Amino acid sequence: MSGSESTALSSGTWLNKPKKVTEEAGKVSLETDEKTDFWRETFYGFTRDSGHFLGVKTGSAFTAQVRIQGSYQSLYDQAGIMVRVDESRWIKAGIEISDGKAMLSSVLTNQKSDWSTAIYDKDPKDFWLRVTVEKGVLRLQVSSDKKTWPLVRLAPFPVSDHYFVGPMACTPERGGLNVTFSEWSLTAPLGKALHDLS
Repeated sequence: MSGSESTALSSGTWLNKPKKVTEEAGKVSLETDEKTDFWRETFYGFTRDSGHFLGVKTGSAFTAQVRIQGSYQSLYDQAGIMVRVDESRWIKAGIEISDGKAMLSSVLTNQKSDWSTAIYDKDPKDFWLRVTVEKGVLRLQVSSDKKTWPLVRLAPFPVSDHYFVGPMACTPERGGLNVTFSEWSLTAPLGKALHDLS
């Protein structure tokens, strides 16, 4: 991050700003609009780019972190973090309802989307996500206490001179998911060893 860039959520730009949203003192609370989603082609054959995303512009390398508090109810309800280059290159990750359970979910898209889920055995209604992007690698971590950060995903990611990163929420099957994002930070890459979970 260079000194000229603002790292605050208030400097972010909305993609598909929800009808109901409040932004104050580093906190963003929203209610999702009807049938919102991010997906490209795989399995279902459709492309959707209608989900809610508040993107803060970064440099070529960064670490971003955010707290997510949501009241998930229906299939595919989801909220978390997104890193985006453009409409065909991005990752979204967070809690997503699938098969009646709150799953730790990530979708990595490079022209087409993949989807990875895992059972999350902590409180899905209140958790933190951290994402680091540097030199073509994306590292995604989760925390239930903001102290220990187990690895969720390590993946190749497009190299770019800048990215957009920030809160993301979607409800493909309905509207009305209430989510609050807070404790946001955007810094230079933390540079920690892969198995350093601090």
